[in-house]
Amino acid sequence: MAPTLQQAYRRRWWMACTAVLENLFFSAVLLGWGSLLIMLKKEGFYSSLCAVENTTNTTQDEQRQWPSCDQQDEMLNLGFTIGSFVLSATTLPLGILMDHFGPRPMRLVGRSCTLMALASRDVEVLSPLIFLALSLNGFGGICLTFTSLTLPNMFGNLRSTFMALMIGSYASSAITFPGIKLIYDAGVAFVVIMFTWSGLACLIFLNCALNWPIEAFPAPEEVNYTKKIKLSGLALDHKVTGDRFYTHVTIVGQRLSQEAPSLEEGADVFISSQDVRSTSEKLPERSVPFRRSLCAPIFLWSLLTMGMTQLRVIFYMAAMNKMLEYIVTSGQEQETNEQRQKAAETVGFYTSVFGAMQLLCLLTCPLIGYIMDWRIKDCVDAPAEGTALGDARDGVATKSPRPRYRKIQKLTNAISAFTLTNFLLVGFGITCLINNLHLQFVTFVLHTVVRGFFHSACGSLYAAVFPSNHFGTLTGLQSLSSAVLALLQQPLFMAMVGPLKGEPFW
Repeated sequence: MAPTLQQAYRRRWWMACTAVLENLFFSAVLLGWGSLLIMLKKEGFYSSLCAVENTTNTTQDEQRQWPSCDQQDEMLNLGFTIGSFVLSATTLPLGILMDHFGPRPMRLVGRSCTLMALASRDVEVLSPLIFLALSLNGFGGICLTFTSLTLPNMFGNLRSTFMALMIGSYASSAITFPGIKLIYDAGVAFVVIMFTWSGLACLIFLNCALNWPIEAFPAPEEVNYTKKIKLSGLALDHKVTGDRFYTHVTIVGQRLSQEAPSLEEGADVFISSQDVRSTSEKLPERSVPFRRSLCAPIFLWSLLTMGMTQLRVIFYMAAMNKMLEYIVTSGQEQETNEQRQKAAETVGFYTSVFGAMQLLCLLTCPLIGYIMDWRIKDCVDAPAEGTALGDARDGVATKSPRPRYRKIQKLTNAISAFTLTNFLLVGFGITCLINNLHLQFVTFVLHTVVRGFFHSACGSLYAAVFPSNHFGTLTGLQSLSSAVLALLQQPLFMAMVGPLKGEPFW
């Protein structure tokens, strides 16, 4: 039932478009935590931790009023911490599994939304299921995202642009829960919304079964993708199959692209399977050891910087509602229900605006991809030695323009993307510390753009500096280390709502 690589190549635009939609509505939806938190509190999750007389606010509902308190916020934030950790930490084992089994079996989404719906039927008894639900949500989301990152290999020199588009749709998926909250506020039951969402998620399985091949997509620099697709049918009838066949074809192409010797010279222009084996055996000798990439200063520094960025971004998302509440109330205790209701409405409005701005990730990420693809088409892979020797032999002293090498251009583009991302991150760090409600719109924009940029910038830097066979493992290690460091946001949140009494500007 799985299509061939040739069929998948013909459907690459359909697969890319559906992958963007799948990432947008089902991948990192947990990043829209602010809206989901409001719905969970309205449904009464962990409201049993609150005493009615000690509540800081009371959620208004036509059927029932659920108490709300800081203990409830801490418990629900713990669920978000676990879910966001799974969302980032599982990239390393997923990369290893995908290397062995390909992207097709990994495109499965956990039915976490069904668990949320079942838990909402008896929140006092089944509230602990929210931890399992959020964990499966993170795992299913990263499965979708990680496998979709192989699709840009089918687009040649535009690979970085499509890679950024996939990451942008992943980052923009934070708009899903704000959209669901609008439906929830319109009066649709939470259970109905979750079951409907589960049904729509089943379409991902159908699309994967019909369009995704078993074989992984090769990178353009490893094998000419178009030639590989066109010759895939011939490989079935040739005694040299699989990777050996493609290596055979590549070597033949390289031989034929050189100047053909004359028949009088008696040179043998044919290549045998023995040449293929000898060439394949020589490749590992020239490969860079993984330990060298792992101990490279640029990778070690990236672990620190990306971990700090991840912690700052995740903590802001977790504490945003409390931060907005502190700005609205100026840190003062609200004595009447009317004041509490007004503060809750203001926080809800800003949360909805923040959710709507998540689409900026999808709109701005192609910009970072364009920066990373800048002038790549005009570059060459290696010096043209044959031309230089020919000119020297003929006594030609003409000066040719110095070629721009692809490796250097990729590194230059990656540095530019990384520098731009860091400037935006500094701006975000400044604006979020200013106690001004209207300025938070600027903070929302900077946070959204940074969240879409920093993964793409780091990935482009790894691709430019390290060997391609180390990229997946290094990216997985970076995500794992960032996820571990981001676990600190839970004690930071507890300190904010506890000893600091809700003040986020410490």
